[in-house]
Amino acid sequence: MLRIRLLEERIVALYPEQEMRCPVHLCIGQEAVAVGVCAALDRRDYVLSGHRSHGHYLAKGGDLNAMMAEIYGKATGCAGGKGGSMHLIDLEAGFLGSTPIVGSTIPIAVGAAFGSVLRDDGRVATVFFGDGAVETGVFYESLNFAALKKLPVIFVCENNLYSVYSPLEVRQPAGRRIIDLGTAHGIESVQGDGNNVELVYQLCSSAVEKARSGGGPTLFEFATYRWREHCGPEYDDHLGYRSEKEYLTWKKHCPVAQLESRLLGSVGVSRSALDDMTKEIATEIEAAVAFARQSPFPEKHLMLASVVAE
Repeated sequence: MLRIRLLEERIVALYPEQEMRCPVHLCIGQEAVAVGVCAALDRRDYVLSGHRSHGHYLAKGGDLNAMMAEIYGKATGCAGGKGGSMHLIDLEAGFLGSTPIVGSTIPIAVGAAFGSVLRDDGRVATVFFGDGAVETGVFYESLNFAALKKLPVIFVCENNLYSVYSPLEVRQPAGRRIIDLGTAHGIESVQGDGNNVELVYQLCSSAVEKARSGGGPTLFEFATYRWREHCGPEYDDHLGYRSEKEYLTWKKHCPVAQLESRLLGSVGVSRSALDDMTKEIATEIEAAVAFARQSPFPEKHLMLASVVAE
């Protein structure tokens, strides 16, 4: 979680230099969901994501240098410098990809899970999406097919209360919970505190074990909150779509600070150990930034390469 937090804070600092020319959707404040879920998965398992994917990519073991190079639009990027922040991919880590089209990777995850069943290879597919994605048609079709075939797929909804600037109450009927949508399709559905990484890990570990043993899909709705603007490195509380009080209340439940407090307290980790970890991560991040800056841009003749699968 600290690695994700420090990397995104570095992106915040560097973005005004305008060397990163792609949009960035930061997950600062939401790190526990990505880490808790991916810690429950094997490297061979599949993960897919949407536009806010930095945390998911890194938590699944995606290559940091390739990610930074991609954000800088360089040829050494994970998508050859042609996709940017919202098109991350690392097949070796089982990260099948992310795309900004809301809800679009949900059926792809279901397809990956179906393929796993046909091959009998024991892999589990997981897809991350926001609360806005549950208003797409493919979400319902995917739940139905996954339930029908008892597929090894885990649906992870990061409910940060807003779809861009629209709160839940203007998008969905009052009193209906997102997990109710999963239950209606015959899928085990669970709500949880998305800022408690240990809880997320425990819940997802059980779901992964169930999926791998043929028990079918699970839908999670994890409550969490993004600190920064929907798209970009700044804060946007001045826009009026959410209150400063709400933001400050959620900030008190920072997932990184909560775990740090527990580590320093009952677990007995020393402050010097955490400081050393922070320094080590910061050094790694600076090396990734240097790698990205020093890498070449893609050659023009590669512009249309890999557009269509061969």
